[in-house]
Amino acid sequence: MRIPVLAALVLGLSSLAVAQTPAANTGQAGTAWDYVGPKGPLYWSRLNPAYKACTDGHEQSPINIHHALLNKSLKPVQIDFMGGPVTLVNTGHAIVAHVLPGSYIVAGGVRYNLVDFSFHHPSEHSVNGKLYDMEVDFLCRSASGKMVMLAVLLSEASDFPNTTLTMLWRHLPATPGTSETDNDMVDPSGLIPNEPGYWTYMGSLPAPPCTEGVRWFIYQNPVSISQSQLLAFVRLYKSNTRPPQDLHGRQIEANHQ
Repeated sequence: MRIPVLAALVLGLSSLAVAQTPAANTGQAGTAWDYVGPKGPLYWSRLNPAYKACTDGHEQSPINIHHALLNKSLKPVQIDFMGGPVTLVNTGHAIVAHVLPGSYIVAGGVRYNLVDFSFHHPSEHSVNGKLYDMEVDFLCRSASGKMVMLAVLLSEASDFPNTTLTMLWRHLPATPGTSETDNDMVDPSGLIPNEPGYWTYMGSLPAPPCTEGVRWFIYQNPVSISQSQLLAFVRLYKSNTRPPQDLHGRQIEANHQ
């Protein structure tokens, strides 16, 4: 029996998400970690030698954004996201959305393919010491393996729900280690601000193994979400963010002020 192309893609996406999902509360190296308690951020590097960068690294994320230097030569990030089915995975640390291949961004003249995007409460990055209600991080990877994180701050500031979140939140997996697939045409670009202003710096993955060499772009303008959308996530994750890390002399640049 021949399976329709879209159905086959959805089946493949679901299988890929399950295959890529680590056991709840474990990192890429298979060692359990958490955001609080004896397995929290202060102890990550003690849990596994593979997490050494979490303490010893000098380009760690997230950070508090302040005193950014204006660099007018920085170009806007080009977004080319496709609508399509999305599989949401509750990893025990976050809600991670796995997408079909084809979506990408272009930054600094380099194409980075969208791998997944994850949700956090409160925001991982703060701005002048202020945390936002949530943050969504888009992990993108180039053909050579270089990583970029595109971060969007989410603010509960509207009675009207965000359309993309409305579609995704219908399929929120409540139990760590489980997943649900949204077969609708979900457009991730509905979570991207219209204004192109951003801050950028060199950082890391914000969770174990805390791999460095990640270029971050954080949009300056938050995207509004409704109170009900915020509360739906908070019921699953009261706090799933790492505290701000030391800059160690790193420079934060802005393409717009």
